[in-house]
Amino acid sequence: MELWPWLTAALLLLLLLVQLNRTAKFYAKISLYCALCFSASIVAAAVCLLRHGGRTVENMSIISWFVRSFKYLYGLRFDVKGRQKLTVDRPCVIISNHQSILDMMGLMEVLPERCVQIAKRELLFTGPVGLIMYLGGVFFINRQRSQTAMTVMADVGERMTRDNLKVWIYPEGTRNDSGDLLPFKKGAFYLAVQAQVPIIPVVYSDFSSFYNTRKKIFTSGTIKVDVLDAIPTSGLTVDDIPQLMDTCHEAMRTAFFHLSKTPQENGATVQPHAQPAQ
Repeated sequence: MELWPWLTAALLLLLLLVQLNRTAKFYAKISLYCALCFSASIVAAAVCLLRHGGRTVENMSIISWFVRSFKYLYGLRFDVKGRQKLTVDRPCVIISNHQSILDMMGLMEVLPERCVQIAKRELLFTGPVGLIMYLGGVFFINRQRSQTAMTVMADVGERMTRDNLKVWIYPEGTRNDSGDLLPFKKGAFYLAVQAQVPIIPVVYSDFSSFYNTRKKIFTSGTIKVDVLDAIPTSGLTVDDIPQLMDTCHEAMRTAFFHLSKTPQENGATVQPHAQPAQ
């Protein structure tokens, strides 16, 4: 029996469904995004190995080039303010809000030279994506073992100053599309105080007008990005970390509402102040 007519009919039906059904279109775009991540990781890994021979922060410029190209396919535009604040030639800790899988595009859009990320260890085992993260010098942390995580963070602090690295961390610790910021975890702030390096907050506007998992929306849109002024940690100690966290959280939250044009009601969206340790 000839299968081609049936396969063609099924493909046409799928294309029609995607055009007519918002949910189908949403999952089709998500599937394409995942496929892009895997295929681009394979190609980028080969380029990284040919160019630099192995694991090095220098590979991040190659990875960034591949990921930045995704925005053209999805009709996304980045409006960045204060980009020059990330070009300082010294170690620092960069923190930003964490909303969705699209954050990777946002990160690569403004990623400065000699900057690596801290990620959960599970991502190391995601095939070519884990491989390219490893080749880019990403530090992996086992969040289930606090002692191991602390050892990795101590090593990161030493390497920051020795190798003149910038380290990018999501202090919320998990994706959050609530329209507000979650309380921050302490890891990024311990790292900055330990290494006595400044913290540079980077804030991305709310994605929900064009990317919303609950409403199954994934359309084109503009992401506003604001790189805030560096917050110094020189002379601070562990005892100063709670105040440092509050200062960064307040500054980023204010910027987030401003960028997102979201009215900040009197305490209506304020999150609990409990700060879970990382």
